[in-house]
Amino acid sequence: MSRHERHLLDGPDGKIEVFVEPTETPQSAAGLVLIAHPHPLFGGTPDNKVVTTLARAFRDLGCITLRPSFRGVGASEGEHTHGDKETDDQLAVLAWAQQRFGQDLPVYLAGFSFGAFVTTRMAKVLAEAGRPARRLVLVGTAAGYVEGARSYDTEAVAADTLVIHGDRDETVRLENVLAWAEPLEVPVVVVAGADHFFHRKLHLIRSIIERAWN
Repeated sequence: MSRHERHLLDGPDGKIEVFVEPTETPQSAAGLVLIAHPHPLFGGTPDNKVVTTLARAFRDLGCITLRPSFRGVGASEGEHTHGDKETDDQLAVLAWAQQRFGQDLPVYLAGFSFGAFVTTRMAKVLAEAGRPARRLVLVGTAAGYVEGARSYDTEAVAADTLVIHGDRDETVRLENVLAWAEPLEVPVVVVAGADHFFHRKLHLIRSIIERAWN
């Protein structure tokens, strides 16, 4: 990753650690991007390779990126709450970022695995408040029953959401995501040969995002 800043913010129930990569000229940035990492009880951190790949892709598009640590990860305080309080924390990070970088910047949300699930919850809150995110990017989205974790009731998302999933995902089965996306009429970009962590396929995530934005 390029040079980043580390901040400890005051969240609803304690400190939230967040890694921020501002653009060289933040005042002319293309947007703010909040990127949520995978499940904290299964080793998920903001340094996960899918998460940092998402950050690189958005940096290439001229956006300011923010990678918060969920509760109990790094210096973030609090205990895991299966997405409930995590959503509140993400909203607090966004509020801080908008205060620092400007309220008028477009907001994009991205997430991987459990982070994608939380991202759908955050998007719902913003939409209901009349402040919808400009677009979502969800990778390896936790949806339906995930062995060893729980069943995820993933929220509905806008039709232009970019959903990326591997056809060999052993953690969240592709059929789970298709069953969630079908009634929403949201297309799913399936990466042939990709497992949950997109080993040797990370470059495809970047190229899919670049094509979608161009």
